[in-house]
Amino acid sequence: MNKHWKIEKDAALLHEKSVVWDCHGCMPQSMEQLPMAISQLSQYRDAGVDIAHINLGDSYFPLDSLVRVAAYLRHWIKAHDGEYQLISSVDDIYQAKKNGKLAVAFDIEGGQALQEQVSLLEFFYDLGVRWMLLSYNKSNLLAGGCHDEDTGLTELGRRFVDEMARIGMITCCSHTGYRTAMDIFEYASNPVIFSHSNPRSLVDHPRNVPDELMKACANTGGVQCINGIGFFLGGDTSTPDTIVRHIDYACELIGAEHVGIGLDYVFTGDFASDFSPEDHSDYWPAEYYQGSELNDDTLFCPSQLPQLTEALMKRGYSDDNIRGILGENMIRVARQVWK
Repeated sequence: MNKHWKIEKDAALLHEKSVVWDCHGCMPQSMEQLPMAISQLSQYRDAGVDIAHINLGDSYFPLDSLVRVAAYLRHWIKAHDGEYQLISSVDDIYQAKKNGKLAVAFDIEGGQALQEQVSLLEFFYDLGVRWMLLSYNKSNLLAGGCHDEDTGLTELGRRFVDEMARIGMITCCSHTGYRTAMDIFEYASNPVIFSHSNPRSLVDHPRNVPDELMKACANTGGVQCINGIGFFLGGDTSTPDTIVRHIDYACELIGAEHVGIGLDYVFTGDFASDFSPEDHSDYWPAEYYQGSELNDDTLFCPSQLPQLTEALMKRGYSDDNIRGILGENMIRVARQVWK
C-alpha cells in the first residue's frame, strides 16, 4: 500500500487491489517534446494505475506523424521494460499488474490520416492501438464531428467499423457528432465507448454527451469514461468532487456498470503549446475554447486517482461499483472486442 497517497487505509487497499484503467492520455506529437513528456508516465505507476491508453495523434496530424510517434513510444517502453509493458491482450494487463508494471496501449483520435485505406487499421492494431474514433471534432470521409456539420456515418465509415470489429479494435464516439454517434451505435456489432466524454446535461459544451447518446452507448454494452478537463467538468476546475459529480450523473442515468475513467491528461510541461485554439480554430472553435487553459489546476492529474477512489467510497459507492468504474467495466468491453 502506497503511503504517499494520503488517503484512508480502506480506500488505499481498494485502490491497490482494483484494476485501474485510464482510457485516454495525451502525448505531444512533437518529437522534440516527446522525450520530456513520456517520462511523466511515472505518474500513472505512482498512482496505482494498471493500464493507460496513450494517443498517437489527432485528426490534424498526418499519417507519418502517427507512425513516428508510435515508433518512438514503442521503442521507449521496450527500453524501460522493468517498469512498463506494451500489451496485446487483457491477460497482459493482469500480468503487468502482478509484476508491478504499467500496461500501455495506444489510441488514435480520428481516422482522417488513414483516408480511405482500411488496411491501415490492422497495421495500427498490430502496433498496439486498441481503440479509435472515426472523427475528431471535424467531419471527414468517415464520419461527422461535434464541431462541424454532422454528415453521419458514411459508407466508408461503415467499412471502417466492420474492419475494427474484425480485427478487435474498439470503436469510440468521443468528439463525434450526435447523428454520427447514433449511427455508429445502431450499426456496430460490438460494444462502443466514449473514451473521454462527460454528460452534457451537467455542462452544455458540444464535446459533452446528451442523455440520449449516453443511453445508446450503454445499450451497446459500452462504457462512458469521464473526462478530467475542467472546462468539460464545469467551472474550469478539476477535482475529485467535480469528477464524482459527473460520475454520479452517469451512474444514475445508465448504470455504474457503464461508467469508467478517461482523464484526457496532457503529458507535457508546456500545456499551451499543445492546446492552441487559435492555431486550429477549425478543430477547436473559439466560441467554445477561447480563454480556456490547460494547467495543473484545470487538469485532473493521474496522481489524483487514489483520491478519486476515496471520494467514491465516501459517496457511498459499493466496492464492486468502484472496481467497475476504475477499470473492470473496460476490462469487460476489452474481453468482448480485443482479439
